[in-house]
Amino acid sequence: MNLLNLKIIEVIREAAKIMLEAPRGCPEELIHQKGGTFNFVTEYDVAVQRFLEEKFLELIPDAVFLAEEEGEDGRSIGSGYTFIIDPIDGTSNFIHGLGDSGISVALLKDRETVFGAVYLPFSDEMFAAEKGGGAQLNGKPIHVSGLPLDKGLSLFGTSPYMRDRLCNATLDLMEGLFMNSVDVRRFGAASADLCFVACGRAAAYCEMSLSPWDHAAGDIIVREAGGFVTQFDGSDVILERNCPVVATNAASHGKVLEICGKIAEKYNIKKG
Repeated sequence: MNLLNLKIIEVIREAAKIMLEAPRGCPEELIHQKGGTFNFVTEYDVAVQRFLEEKFLELIPDAVFLAEEEGEDGRSIGSGYTFIIDPIDGTSNFIHGLGDSGISVALLKDRETVFGAVYLPFSDEMFAAEKGGGAQLNGKPIHVSGLPLDKGLSLFGTSPYMRDRLCNATLDLMEGLFMNSVDVRRFGAASADLCFVACGRAAAYCEMSLSPWDHAAGDIIVREAGGFVTQFDGSDVILERNCPVVATNAASHGKVLEICGKIAEKYNIKKG
């Protein structure tokens, strides 16, 4: 791991103290509604993002940010360095005192992802990967499992902010995964789901629509761990706007794409 990436990890760990020092179950007066159904932001999300941006600018003064809070999502990915940040992925979990939430940071150089880190502070798990350097969990190498889908667990997300449009398709996706794997799990934080595929805890993860900050860091972690990350039709995921996401090991990828492809055709789910 190069020195810059190690410093980024240090900053993320420092930022996570804001989450760890928060009361378990966020006070109602610190929760605000954003656009979309049940799309919340807390004052802790904003505080973490501001801390990360301040510290990252000390490391890379000309960096730009594509991040979830404070309207930053209006910025585009350009040449030079871009940080894609979700300050608290799994905000609803955080609000309700559940542990599956964390900080997701990807670093792009000239539009290519060169580093990603996802930190789950409540379990003290730091997942990280740099391009060509493999993936790690707390500094130790990780790899996707070799299990086919019917011998592994499946993870899925519900795209809750788009439930009116994607509810039935998501339920069909869950059924397809359930009938073709050992069981399904729903954790509520896409970045964590991707990392669980990367370290072999699950064979696959799927969600109908994710924002760039939900999956940018997890993408490189899965790939550097030997896995695949694509859209439902097998094309590359994108970071300019929302898109469907499939993450799997090699043994599961074909079957999962078959399941997702049928659902995409039935419900006219377009790629991003």
